[in-house]
Amino acid sequence: MTQLQPKPAKFDWLTLMLYYVFVVAGLLCIYASVYKETNPMIYDNSMNYGKQLVWIGISFFVGLMILLIDEKFFYAFAYGLYGIGIVMLLSVFALGTEIKGSSSWIRVGGIQFQPAEIAKFATALALSKYLSGYNIQFKERKTQMICAAMILLPMVIILFQNETGSALVFVAFALVLYREGLPGWLLLVGIALGVLSVLALLVKPLYIIIGLVVLAGAFLLMVRRTMLLIYLTVGIIAFASAYVSSVDYVFENVLQAHQKSRINVLLGKEVDMKGAGYNVQQSKIAIGSGGLLGKGFLEGTQNKFRFVPEQSTDFIFCTIGEEYGFAGSLLFIALYMLLLWRLLFMAERQRYKFNRIYGYSVVSILFFHFTINVGMTLGLMPVIGIPLPYFSYGGSALLSFTVLLFIFIRLDANRMNELTSGAD
Repeated sequence: MTQLQPKPAKFDWLTLMLYYVFVVAGLLCIYASVYKETNPMIYDNSMNYGKQLVWIGISFFVGLMILLIDEKFFYAFAYGLYGIGIVMLLSVFALGTEIKGSSSWIRVGGIQFQPAEIAKFATALALSKYLSGYNIQFKERKTQMICAAMILLPMVIILFQNETGSALVFVAFALVLYREGLPGWLLLVGIALGVLSVLALLVKPLYIIIGLVVLAGAFLLMVRRTMLLIYLTVGIIAFASAYVSSVDYVFENVLQAHQKSRINVLLGKEVDMKGAGYNVQQSKIAIGSGGLLGKGFLEGTQNKFRFVPEQSTDFIFCTIGEEYGFAGSLLFIALYMLLLWRLLFMAERQRYKFNRIYGYSVVSILFFHFTINVGMTLGLMPVIGIPLPYFSYGGSALLSFTVLLFIFIRLDANRMNELTSGAD
C-alpha cells in the first residue's frame, strides 16, 4: 500500500492576473476621475486615489493570507461567518453612520465600511455549505424554503438600512439556485413579474387588468377548455392583477421621492436634466465624447471639470469611455467577460459540491454588479448605487470583492487532492 500525498496548491494564474490588472486599472481610473494638476501625487491620502492605494495594499495582504489558509477552513466556518455577517448588519441600527442618504455604514476610528459587503460572501459560503450537506436535495420544499430564508434575511435587513442597491444584489443568488435545480418555470415567472412591474409603472393598473382579462378570454376561446384550465387561468389573472396593483401602491406610497424620480427618468416619464436625470445625462455625454479611441489618460474634459457626480464610484465606467473610447470600453468588457467565463469554467471543474456552488455565487454576484453598474452609466438601468467590482473607489467594497474571489481561487487550487488518503 502506498500513501498518497496531497498535491501542492495550483492557483489559477489567469484569474489572479485579471484581478491584478483590474485593480491597477481601477486605481488609474480613480486617479483620473479626481485628478488635480496642483496635486498630482498618487499616494496622497487626502485624495480618493491615495486612500484606495492603501486599501489595495490591505486587500493584497488579505488575499495572500486567504491563499495560505487550508481550504477546509471555509467549509468549517461558513455558518459562523454568516452569523457574524448578520450580527454586523444588525449592529448598523445601533452604531450606523449615515453617508449620502444611506445608513448602512459603520465608522471605526478613521475607517468606515459597509457590513452589507461582508454579508455577500458570507451568504455565499453559508448557502454553499447547506446545499452541499449530506442528503440535502434542492427539489425538496424544505430545502428551498431554507435557502430562500438564508438569502432573504440579509437582504431584508439591508433594505431597512436604505441601501436598495446592495439588497438587490442578493437576487443574483437565483442563478446559483437555478444551477442547483431551481425549476426553469420559476425564472420565467420572475421575468413575467418584471415585465408586469414595468408595465404597472408605465400604464394605469386598471388598463393592464382589462388587457389581461381580454387576453385570458381570447386564450380560452382558442383552446380546448377544461375546468382545471379555466380555474388555473382565472387564478393567474387574479394574481397578476393583485401584483400590478401592489406595484403601483408601493411606488406611490413606499418609495422615497428621489427613488421615484430615478425610475420615472429611466422609463422616460420625466425629463429632469438638473435633477435625477443629470448624472445619467452627463455620463452618456462623457462616454460619447470619447469617440473611437478616447481622449487619452488624464485628458477627459468631463473628468477635469467634474461634470459627472460620483465619477470615481458609481460612474467610474465614464472615465473608461471618455479616456479610452469605444475601443477601450470594448476591451474592458471583453476582459470582464473573460473573468466571468473563467470563473464559470473553474466552477464546473470542481469535484466537490461546496466549491461549485460557491464558484457560481462568485460569478452571479460579479455579473450582477457589472451589468447593473455599466447599465447605469449608459442609461439602460436605474441608478441604484452599486460599485463596479475592482474598479470603483471604496475600501470595504474592494476588500470584500477580493475576499469573495480569493476564497474561490483557494478552493479551486486543491480541487485534485483527495479528502482521504491510501490506495493499493
